[in-house]
Amino acid sequence: MSGIDKDQLPTGEQAIKGKPEGVAIPESHFVNGHSLTEIPEQFSVIYLGMGCFWGAERLFWQKDGIWTTAVGYMGGSTVNATYEEVCSGATGHAEVVMVAYDPSVISLDALLKLFWESHDPTQGMRQGNDRGTQYRSAIYMTEEEQAEKVQSSKGDYQQALIKEGRGNITTEVQTASDFYYAEAYHQQYLAKNPEGYCGLGGTGVCLPPSLNQ
Repeated sequence: MSGIDKDQLPTGEQAIKGKPEGVAIPESHFVNGHSLTEIPEQFSVIYLGMGCFWGAERLFWQKDGIWTTAVGYMGGSTVNATYEEVCSGATGHAEVVMVAYDPSVISLDALLKLFWESHDPTQGMRQGNDRGTQYRSAIYMTEEEQAEKVQSSKGDYQQALIKEGRGNITTEVQTASDFYYAEAYHQQYLAKNPEGYCGLGGTGVCLPPSLNQ
């Protein structure tokens, strides 16, 4: 892993190639008992990166309308990456939360409001004291219909940040790629370890009322 700059995405030559199989994960969510892998058709899915995924996952499983959440890795090139590999900076993945939600109960607008306001999306390859490419802000979409709302909310939040003298949003916005589940002990970590580390910290800037749904 020598020569890896954890503030820069790895090149193809630097990236770890991966392995044929992923890690073992629990069959059900520790908090609500729903499957981590089987999602009924009526639910939508979006993947959100907000730095360390422990606190971010708890933020979403607490909301009404969420079917299930899981933490894992996305946005890089290493197949079936492990936590140690992601932390090395040699996979290109971000730590993300899979959020499966019922659009008839909680809107994508409401989820995006929670996303923007609960972390600092202007920090590039870090979040607070957590530094490295895996801590970057990211939104990975699974439906074409999500794109317009994501881009609109990003623009609105950028304007709100500018008004408060804050910097430019660095959030990576892409169509979702392969999602690799994190190891079992990471899943719903703060439910199992209530006093565990949570690095979430917002800017104090609110998303404009037009999207406060």
